[in-house]
Amino acid sequence: MKPIRRSILASGALALALGATGETYAQQHAPHDAKPALASVQVAQTAMALRDLWVGHVFWVRNVVEDTLAGRTDAAKIDENQVVANAKQIAAAIEPFYGKAAADKMFSLLAGHYGAVKQYLEATVANSKAKQDAAQKSLTDNANEIAVFLGGANPNLPVDTLRGLLVAHGGHHMQQIQQLHAKQYAQEAQTWEAMKNHMYVIADALAGAIAKQFPDKFK
Repeated sequence: MKPIRRSILASGALALALGATGETYAQQHAPHDAKPALASVQVAQTAMALRDLWVGHVFWVRNVVEDTLAGRTDAAKIDENQVVANAKQIAAAIEPFYGKAAADKMFSLLAGHYGAVKQYLEATVANSKAKQDAAQKSLTDNANEIAVFLGGANPNLPVDTLRGLLVAHGGHHMQQIQQLHAKQYAQEAQTWEAMKNHMYVIADALAGAIAKQFPDKFK
């Protein structure tokens, strides 16, 4: 992690990532009022650091999907190591505010999120609708767990709003997997842009909520 990012995160950060199904599912569950006003320079810097982490999440998961579909197993393993490293960074971001136990819990939840995404990828490769449905349920259940966890830690993060954001995020993962598997590259390019923008919404919401809960750290 770069020194400047570490210093920014020390003054404010948190994380997340989770999901559910395809395009309409993602759109239906994306709250339209999730963007907070980032009033201070410190909060804006924190949001930018969190954006970097969350975009890193979707970047490396996308690499896993592409390399898996192409049969590049060695490359996919390296990508997966980066997914794990990124999840550790995201989890570490909440430790200054909520402690190590909370950071460990966050990492466990993120691991569950990635596990469900990988389950959906494997089900898609196998052309198994039943396994896709099971993976979707795992993503949705995990999204709820993360929403409850973060909402319980920070009263400025409404559980229903978080759940909607996370379910929509999972929907993007599934849509992307479907499109790459079907070689619908133009459509996937649009999904990728939507995924990145959605990560910005989540990062900004988290930064704003943390700043509101811990105002002394953002003066």
